[in-house]
Amino acid sequence: MSTKPQDSSDQTENSTIAVESPTPLASKKYFKRDVIANVVVVALILLTMEVWSKFTPEYIMPSVGKSSNYVVRIIGEDAIHILFTLFRLLLAVGFSLLVGSFIGAIMGMLKNVGPFIKSAVIIDTGVPALSWMLFAVFWFKEPEMRVFFIMAMILIPFYALNVYDAIRALPTDLVEVVEIFRPSRWQVLRLLILPHVIPYILMTTKAIIGYATRMMVFAELVSVSTGMGARMGLAQNNFEMDGVIAWTVLLVILNLSVQALVALAEKHLLKWRPEVSVR
Repeated sequence: MSTKPQDSSDQTENSTIAVESPTPLASKKYFKRDVIANVVVVALILLTMEVWSKFTPEYIMPSVGKSSNYVVRIIGEDAIHILFTLFRLLLAVGFSLLVGSFIGAIMGMLKNVGPFIKSAVIIDTGVPALSWMLFAVFWFKEPEMRVFFIMAMILIPFYALNVYDAIRALPTDLVEVVEIFRPSRWQVLRLLILPHVIPYILMTTKAIIGYATRMMVFAELVSVSTGMGARMGLAQNNFEMDGVIAWTVLLVILNLSVQALVALAEKHLLKWRPEVSVR
């Protein structure tokens, strides 16, 4: 018994994924949904803290009101430490972005030295963050250099490897078309590679900014006497749990603010790329 083969056009039609640009109404709906979810989660956390504080001493879990008062006190008296941490974080991320992207470009474009640099970068990723912190304490006398060194050694490999992967992901057809015009290496970098790797760099920044903030707190805790990490350590030494919670809340706000700046930069730099949604 023979069966009639399915028409190829039907197969193509069934396997097609429709892609459409999200409407402003849909984007507004998603934004409203995310805001409601965030409000509900924060409310549940605050409720849990308040209930917990009723059954434990203050050095275990203070009330929400007491922690809120500490936040207000920090903003009024110790806001300079927030600025210290923010400046160090932006400086470290910016430096790592530039140096890591440059290293990644060398890894992807120079076949003779690229494998050796890649090997060094991969070895760097295997060194624990704690080791870099201890190395910095022994190697550098200046506290600020310690923090900068720790953050750079932790963050640079992320950018280097992602830019390297971005260059490897360049479409072969596009590379061959560009090579027809016999461009210089600088023209290849400026006209072909740079536009292709910018989304990868922004994606890397969005992915590591939270991790970088946490590492900055650890670096400040072991290396300097200023900044949010150092103040959290001081609060812990004084058994001020409300202080630890207050500094943690401010760190979360700082992290979200920096992520919002990165998202704004991404929207501006990639405005040429249309946003799509799959249905």
